[in-house]
Amino acid sequence: MLAAYAVRVENSRGRRHPEPQHPYRNDFQRDRDRVIHSRSFRRLEAKTQVFTRRYSDHFRNRLTHTIEVAQIARTVAAQLGLNVDLVEALALVHDVGHPPFGHAGEKALDAAMRRHGSFFDHNLHALRIVEDFELRYAAFRGLNLTFEVREGIIKHSHDYTADNYPELSEYLLDQRPPLEAQLIDLADEIAYSTADLDDGYEARLLTLEQIREGVPVFELFFREVEQIYPNAIDKLKFNEALKRMLNRLVGDLICNTQEQIRTAGIRDLKDVRAYPDRLARLSREVEEERLAAKQFLYSNLYFSATLDPEKNDAERVITELFEFWMKKPETLPSSYRNKAKQEPLPRVICDYTAGMTDNYIYEQYEKFCK
Repeated sequence: MLAAYAVRVENSRGRRHPEPQHPYRNDFQRDRDRVIHSRSFRRLEAKTQVFTRRYSDHFRNRLTHTIEVAQIARTVAAQLGLNVDLVEALALVHDVGHPPFGHAGEKALDAAMRRHGSFFDHNLHALRIVEDFELRYAAFRGLNLTFEVREGIIKHSHDYTADNYPELSEYLLDQRPPLEAQLIDLADEIAYSTADLDDGYEARLLTLEQIREGVPVFELFFREVEQIYPNAIDKLKFNEALKRMLNRLVGDLICNTQEQIRTAGIRDLKDVRAYPDRLARLSREVEEERLAAKQFLYSNLYFSATLDPEKNDAERVITELFEFWMKKPETLPSSYRNKAKQEPLPRVICDYTAGMTDNYIYEQYEKFCK
């Protein structure tokens, strides 16, 4: 049963190119499946989340992270009576616009574009992917996703204005996104706040003592676990404490969002869209816990000296390749040379680079810049 404020697939604003209804899948289920079968989704398997494979094959990559976000988002959506099919489609597509090398790659690509008077935004790039770059259907370019999924791609984590982004004006920029889209950024934050502690500990870049001292909510649960499992090895105690931390974040998101909906007097989707703030949120106490964990990760993992060589390498590879293609666009693949006849060359190079996997961009670097 859907809540009154949920998005109903039968009320969808539809697709750019009308299609007949599928006999046994609704439109949001079809969108989910189109994302899963896309090339850009498959490429996430070979894109860095935090750790490259130099450390281990066991760590999250951009694809496994996406799957974890989808699992969390589905759980929350079901408890709130939201449209789980739409939530799943949004969770699975939310990272397809990320370039290789994780956030270091995104930073380098944005810097390269700014040197040429533009910028890189992974949400806007994801929209370009599903609208244009994916070529699977004879009747249209892109995946022809529903309005609600396309809207969620750009609005799940950022508020754009029609003044600054007139090309996005069709996406109701003066209104809040539905709760289904609001959940995605929070599910993303919850997923990596806990998963990166796990991977950092497994990589031995974070010690148990560091985490206990630097993440108070983890320490609270670790002490509880020690009382219940005094003879367990540290790794299993770590797992149990982290599981409890994850459950606290997810449970609080469910309960606090329910309270926000009740307090705001939300009756239907129109109320959600008209409300001045986002309704999906953690309580103040738990949000402070999440921020403390995030700050710990930035200070001790993301900006750790151990990872600096890989981040510097990523920035160098993207920067040098970008400038190489600016000077020698004739070495681009023919499809991108053709696109450069209609679009600015920096944007075409950016699109090409952002779609690459970590492995492929290294191959291109060896080919052209060595």
